[in-house]
Amino acid sequence: MAGLVSGYGWWLLGVLLLLGELLLPGVYLLFLGIGAIVVGANALWLPDLSWQSQLVGFAVVSGVAALIGHRFYGQRARRADAAPLNEPGLRLVGRRAKVSEAIEGGRGRVAVDDGWWSAEGPDLPVGAPVVIESVQGSLLKVRPAAD
Repeated sequence: MAGLVSGYGWWLLGVLLLLGELLLPGVYLLFLGIGAIVVGANALWLPDLSWQSQLVGFAVVSGVAALIGHRFYGQRARRADAAPLNEPGLRLVGRRAKVSEAIEGGRGRVAVDDGWWSAEGPDLPVGAPVVIESVQGSLLKVRPAAD
C-alpha cells in the first residue's frame, strides 16, 4: 500500500511541476516533472521500491531528461537572418543594395528592398551596387560591391 501512495504522490508532484512549467519562464521544471512521473510509474510497478531508491531514481531520470533536453534545445540554431531583438537593422549587414541618391561627400541614400536608408561611404553614382558593412541606428555604412 505504501508503494501505491508514493507512486501517486510522485505523479501528483510530476503534474504540479509540469503545471509550474506552464506558468513560469524557462524549461527547467519540465525535466523534474518527467522524472517524477517516471519514478511514480516505477513505484507503482515495483511497490517494494524504497524511498531512497525512488529519490536516486528521480535524480537520475531528471538528470538524463535534462541532458537530452539540453541537446535538443541546444541544436536549434538561430536563423541566419534573425537579428537581435533590440537591433533589427543588423540583419542588413552583408546584404547588397543600390545607391538611390548619389553618395557625395561621404553621404547619400541607398535602396534596400522596398525601403530607403541614409548611407555613408565612398562617393558613388546613382544605381551603383553596394554592400552594407555596418548599421549605426538608421545610418548604413556601405562599400562598393565587387561584381
